[in-house]
This record gives sequence, C-alpha cells and structure tokens, in this order.
Amino acid sequence: MSIQAKICGVSTPEAVRAALDGGAAWLGFVFFPKSPRNLSLEAAARLAEPVRGRAKVVALAVDPADSLVDDIARALRPDLIQLHGKETPSRVREIGLRAQAGVIKAVAVSEASDLDRARAYETVVEHLMFDARPPKDASRPGGMGGRFDWTLLAGRRFERPWFLAGGLDPWNLAEAVQQSGARLVDVSSGVERGPGLKDPALITAFLDAVKRA
Repeated sequence: MSIQAKICGVSTPEAVRAALDGGAAWLGFVFFPKSPRNLSLEAAARLAEPVRGRAKVVALAVDPADSLVDDIARALRPDLIQLHGKETPSRVREIGLRAQAGVIKAVAVSEASDLDRARAYETVVEHLMFDARPPKDASRPGGMGGRFDWTLLAGRRFERPWFLAGGLDPWNLAEAVQQSGARLVDVSSGVERGPGLKDPALITAFLDAVKRA
C-alpha cells in the first residue's frame, strides 16, 4: 500500500506546481493570522484553481468563528477543513456541516494518552492528524517543526485514516513511516527554506522520499 502526502501551508504558484508535479494528494492553505503561512481568501482561491481535479484542497483554521467558516466555504470551496484548535467533537461536526466539507482534526501528541483523546473525534471526521504538541509558550498550535515519539503510533488502530505530522522532512520521512506505520504524511516547515517560504526543490525531495518509503 503506497504512502500519500499532504503539503501544508503552500503560498506561491511555484510551491503548488512542485506539490502537484510530485504527486501530493492534498494541498493545504492556512487561514490563521499568527502563522507565517497565512493567506487571504482571494490569494488562496487563485492558488487552488490548478489543484482541483489533481489533489484535494484543504483549508487550515484554528478555532474558526462561523463567519470565517462561511467565508472559506464561499471563497475556496475546500474539499476538507483542517482544524488545529481546541474544537470539541460537536463543534468539529458543526464546522464540517456548515462548510459542506470533510474535516481533518489535528490532535497534539506528547505521550500515549494523547492518542486516546482522538477516539472522541472518529465519528465526526474524515481523517485524524497526529502532530507534535507545541511548547506551552508557543503562539500557534503547529507548523513549528517539532516532533514526537513516532513509535507511540506503532500498532495502533483507529476508525479513521490518520496523518502523521510534526517535524517531517525529506531525510527522516522513511524512518518516521517505519516507526509509526503511517500511510498518510503531512509536511510544512520541513520543506521550507525559511518561515513560511516553501522551497520547490525540498517539496520535490520530500515527495520523492514518500515514493521510496
């Protein structure tokens, strides 16, 4: 069974092209002002046009208000909304229905018990995502290059397909997949040459590593 990849936080046509040419299955666009990858709805809509029909369009938000959910749904028409905040299962379901999109719920992980919290979301999401828990003083919930103990996921079974995220890059991808058993992977800072600056060459290298893993 092949591994599939999501490239998150794309913000330029060059990054979109590299992701599509490399075979990414999902492309993520960020709507969170504290992130260096934050985009306007108009910019994201333009970038997403060549994605449709080739990969899934994902909108990332953090505890979004209804007004933002409505704006994203109208302007971007995403296939999925990725939620990185403290959304409850009922709120996750509400956002998915409101946006008429599937949902990816990110769960912050630092120890085995964190994986158990994901169970509450399994009936209301399309996918789970396991990401490294950020430091307590962090200004944003992800996309910071942190990683957790990938072996925590080894042998675990969930009702929904799940992504491994947090600290992945072209050089550790094979190890991460081997230790965790992940079939879906998500990368952001690991393919950047600076905060929010996606490097097309690194995107290509990461997707090549995915094909070899």
